[in-house]
Amino acid sequence: MKSGLTLGILLLTFLWYLSFSATRLDRLHHRIETSWANLDGLLQRRAAVALELAHSDLADPASSLLLVATAYEAREASIEERSQAESGLSGALGLLQNDLESQVKPAEQVLLRELSELTKKIRVAIAIHVDAVNRTRIVRKKAIFKMFRLAGRAPLPRTYEFEDDAL
Repeated sequence: MKSGLTLGILLLTFLWYLSFSATRLDRLHHRIETSWANLDGLLQRRAAVALELAHSDLADPASSLLLVATAYEAREASIEERSQAESGLSGALGLLQNDLESQVKPAEQVLLRELSELTKKIRVAIAIHVDAVNRTRIVRKKAIFKMFRLAGRAPLPRTYEFEDDAL
């Protein structure tokens, strides 16, 4: 009788552990989704600022054309094409910032300041997203998560190449 009670307690404890682990993994996946949503919003805002810069007097016609093309490509790229599009936009913005003259109008200074602040926020958002992905991958590699399929059908999270770029 006592061994049956002990076995029941062990079984309940193990089931609780599985439930706790599945909930933890679900929270990690949710963290990835929210960090990606935040990062995506910042990247969309960066593309919008790039378009505003392209339409300002700050950019010469060739830079303006390049900036418009890369900004639209970044805004409308599918997830598979996103890395290349964001890297292209980063490169175009880098070229524009290298070509800037010291005589910048106040309206354009506001755009450049906003772009600089967005770049800092994007770096932080990328760090948060990469950390969330790495933590989730570490947890999902554990044998218990694989054996009991605690991740369900959720795809293995991944990072994107543009997250390694120097923005």
